[in-house]
Amino acid sequence: MVDNPSSIQGAGDAGTDDVPPAKRRRRRRRGRGADPARVRRLRPLSEEVTQLPNLLTLGRIATLPLVLAFIDNYSRLLSFTSAVIFLAGVITDVLDGYLARRRGQVTVLGQFLDPLADKLFVLGVLVFLVARDRVAEWLVVVLMSRELAVTGLRSIASSYGLVIAAGGGGKAKTALQSVGLVFLLLHFPYKLIFFDYVVDFHNLGTYLLYLSLVMSVWSFGEYLRFFVRAAEEKAKRSREP
Repeated sequence: MVDNPSSIQGAGDAGTDDVPPAKRRRRRRRGRGADPARVRRLRPLSEEVTQLPNLLTLGRIATLPLVLAFIDNYSRLLSFTSAVIFLAGVITDVLDGYLARRRGQVTVLGQFLDPLADKLFVLGVLVFLVARDRVAEWLVVVLMSRELAVTGLRSIASSYGLVIAAGGGGKAKTALQSVGLVFLLLHFPYKLIFFDYVVDFHNLGTYLLYLSLVMSVWSFGEYLRFFVRAAEEKAKRSREP
């Protein structure tokens, strides 16, 4: 998952410092303003689907029903299984992004599937945890509202020709949320091996989810602030003769 409000940039502005503003605007209108090095070659959908990063993402989506099916308030084994499958999904989320960059397989399909899989995994699990009385309803509503607001903001930014990539606040939110959900799926208290201490994973997961809520609101404020600043700068440049 990627969220870096500090790296908002105008699409097609790279490599044009020595070009007069009027000529630069004409190039943009003709669709020739983008940096050729950043233009990706379009591939057939069938070719993109079979690439390893996209297969991992599709596999992550396919395992979501198993995570939900094993959420159980009375069985340690089922809850542990659900947590392990969810953790495997978190690992594949990191792995598919790494492989896509390493192998030069960043595709249009992958850019659509990866955030979709992230939101399905997190929001789907949160909804089921509410149904099992493990998470407060209002907390899930706030987290879901934040995700919808960020998606809408990115759509507006795209219409301005701006790109919002991921940064510190969003990454911290994602990490806290992922670990917190793993603990909430474990649910039961467990005695630590080699230590005479019992950890209540439900309470620990709840605390981490509250921390992720704080980071969610803070990172959205970052998105909004940098978007407004970038939009104003782009509007100012468009008015230059």
